[in-house]
Amino acid sequence: MITFLLVGLTIHVVFFLSIFDIYFTSPLVHGMTPQATPLAPPASRLVLVVADGLRADSLFTLLPNGSSRAPFLRSVMEERGTWGVSHTHVPTESRPGHVALIAGFYEDVSAVAKGWKENPVEFDSVFNETKHTWCWGSPDILPMFAKGASGDHVYTHTYPAEEEDFASTDASRLDTWVFTQVKSFFQSAKSNSSLRASLLEGENIFFLHLLGIDTNGHAHRPMSREYLENIGLVDSGVAELVSMVEDFFGHDGRTAYVFTSDHGMTNWGSHGAGHPSETLTPLVVWGAGVHNAHIVTEPQPFNDGYLQDWKLEHLRRVDVNQADIAPLMASLIGVPFPVNSVGVLPLLYLNNSDQFKAESMYTNAIQVLEQYKMKMAQKKETTLSFLFTPYHVLLNYICWCFSCVCVQIPSHTLARVCICVTVVITVFLLIQRSPITYYIYCLLPVPVWYSVLKESGTLTDLVRSAPSLPLWKCFGYFVLVAFGIELLVVSFFHRAMLTVGLAVLSLWPFLSGLFGKAKFRSLSWCLGCLCLAAFPLMPVVGREPNIHLVTCAGLLTLFTSACYLWSSGQRTPLHLSDRLQFVTQVTTVQVMLCVLVFVCKTQHTSPVSCLLSASSMLVPLLSSTRLFHRLLSIFLSLTATYLLLSTGSEALFPPVLSWLMFVWINIEQEAMLAQGVSSRQELSTIDFSANIDITKIRQLKLDDIRRSYFFVSMLGYLQHFDPASVYCFLTVFNPFIMGGLMMWKVIIPFIIVMCTFETIQVATQLSSRSIMNVNPTQSIYNSSSPQHFFFLVQDYGSWLDIGTSISHYVIVMSMTIFLMLLSVVTHILTSQRLILWRRSKMHFP
Repeated sequence: MITFLLVGLTIHVVFFLSIFDIYFTSPLVHGMTPQATPLAPPASRLVLVVADGLRADSLFTLLPNGSSRAPFLRSVMEERGTWGVSHTHVPTESRPGHVALIAGFYEDVSAVAKGWKENPVEFDSVFNETKHTWCWGSPDILPMFAKGASGDHVYTHTYPAEEEDFASTDASRLDTWVFTQVKSFFQSAKSNSSLRASLLEGENIFFLHLLGIDTNGHAHRPMSREYLENIGLVDSGVAELVSMVEDFFGHDGRTAYVFTSDHGMTNWGSHGAGHPSETLTPLVVWGAGVHNAHIVTEPQPFNDGYLQDWKLEHLRRVDVNQADIAPLMASLIGVPFPVNSVGVLPLLYLNNSDQFKAESMYTNAIQVLEQYKMKMAQKKETTLSFLFTPYHVLLNYICWCFSCVCVQIPSHTLARVCICVTVVITVFLLIQRSPITYYIYCLLPVPVWYSVLKESGTLTDLVRSAPSLPLWKCFGYFVLVAFGIELLVVSFFHRAMLTVGLAVLSLWPFLSGLFGKAKFRSLSWCLGCLCLAAFPLMPVVGREPNIHLVTCAGLLTLFTSACYLWSSGQRTPLHLSDRLQFVTQVTTVQVMLCVLVFVCKTQHTSPVSCLLSASSMLVPLLSSTRLFHRLLSIFLSLTATYLLLSTGSEALFPPVLSWLMFVWINIEQEAMLAQGVSSRQELSTIDFSANIDITKIRQLKLDDIRRSYFFVSMLGYLQHFDPASVYCFLTVFNPFIMGGLMMWKVIIPFIIVMCTFETIQVATQLSSRSIMNVNPTQSIYNSSSPQHFFFLVQDYGSWLDIGTSISHYVIVMSMTIFLMLLSVVTHILTSQRLILWRRSKMHFP
């Protein structure tokens, strides 16, 4: 079993890594010659101000009294600049947004391997082509452009990463810090001759990254007072910045200014997808080489209604794609266009001669053409592309899925054939000078097929035993399993299908005849399935936090636990130690609720939440191993942690799921009684730690297919991706820690279901190893589903879309391995007991 687990884990890891070679290779090419306009530029320097997370409508919409919350920028638009809407591309996130603005190309999908924090390959940018670039702002953005720059002419000034706190009462201090630093910088330049000389040179850029608006939007939503007042602060800061820059350079008329945003934000404080509130950002350009405001009297070719809403129909609106801003900046200060840019120069912003515009357009076209030539040259050098395709990796996976197929072939002949195939493939890959990953993908099927073909008999025995099974029942189960599996696959994209599946499961007692023998439990099963079926219909993102629902979930947990303890005490009195532990766990849930209320009121993390959550997997080991006592202890510990990771209605999910699991355990007992199983054991007498009588362990039956199907169906857990879910633990942006906490939230329902399944196996006297390894439903599901999702992996769209497609593939591909590992964890969690002696010694009985 250990060998099989390790081999399976290795193969699945290889399959997972293959998607990065197939779907997530960088589209960037290198080796092109930078192209620059030969004529003198209109500007010597450029000031780029990016208000992170600023929506176009938030800036352009007037207040009810007719004034603007950004009066300086509004005056620029109406008098001395050109404005428009910058259309961003998905994923609407800070890193790809800034790359598009400054480097001129959109999302490099290979960045998924870097956790979306930076590009895994070097790229050219406008900053790289300048003589000097000074940057102030976030440590998440600025180092990315300094890292890839040739030389040391990109200077970055960042605040500590801990300042990016989503729980901050007002994050506008981040923008105040930037403006203060820039002011100090120009003050010091007056007395620093070398710095002043560098500033007076041409081809310079000053970049201000303002993160306050985005952080306030995440924490308080875009319609909040904090978000809107932050816009006013940025506007006044830009006005002071312009005055300071013009005074420093003596009003020489050689400074160009670009004000824009990297992405917008939804009403509920998120971004990443393609909603207009996320993709429409403001763009205001003025200064040297830029057209002044252009008054229009004719209707403009825009049908979105924004001109009327913003009271800007009298001013010419010039929309651009976000990547177009990079060649615009390069043209204004006369530096080469970024070699990887796909942007198109927006001529309507330029106020220069026709010759300059023509030369700039020609340079832009040559730069794009150079990329195309380089890509074609590299494509001709790769002759192995036909071999390494998704279909080839799929063939590898089918080899692994056929590990149960056995054919009679002499072992010595088979070994020679495999050696010959290995030699041929290796020689071919050596000739092609292929990367090491190609050897893994191409040679992996050889040992897998060898291990499959050298065994025999299993499939023959299965075929011979098929006639002894009732045909109609086999066919019925086959249809049920096939329908259920496809339903589960579809549910990854349409969560409402989980509701349909659970509604069908609710009818099981009525269709099987159990209702006549156990009416109360049958009705409880039906009601539990229908209640659980409501959760997939709830929105995954975009809902407001509701502390009252979380509190209700905690109170419901306390109430159901108290009721069970009271009823259990009437039947079987608890030992004093067990009573004390349950009182402690109930108190823990109460403390969790208090911590949650504290965090929501103060927007600060609590160390108590980390301490209590860390102990959630150890506390159940202190309780009795009697069946329901241990299950209740696990339920209380996990629910307490889940409450801290909840922001709304999903907090009700563990109590409802646990209720249904409790009913499932009891109704399986009724099903065994209806089948006349004489060796059925009373649930109240079962002890997880008791030695299992090997003579009573039975073989698999058709009813086990039904149980395993229920088990797979119950794994359609609730998903929730609101970043606010982790505020009890941390508020400073850290994607890996946040992702780990969200993963733990996802695993908690898995553990509850797995503990229930473990209980059913013990109660029905079935070996855990048998049902986890030979389970027909699980085998079919885990061999067919990855083939669905392998071809559905996306390398385009929002980060949510890309990440979701990868998650789907990983989940279904690794389900078997994951459940095996989780089965070991749940077995320890249910059957082992940690005994603390007076001298703090501990041991497992």
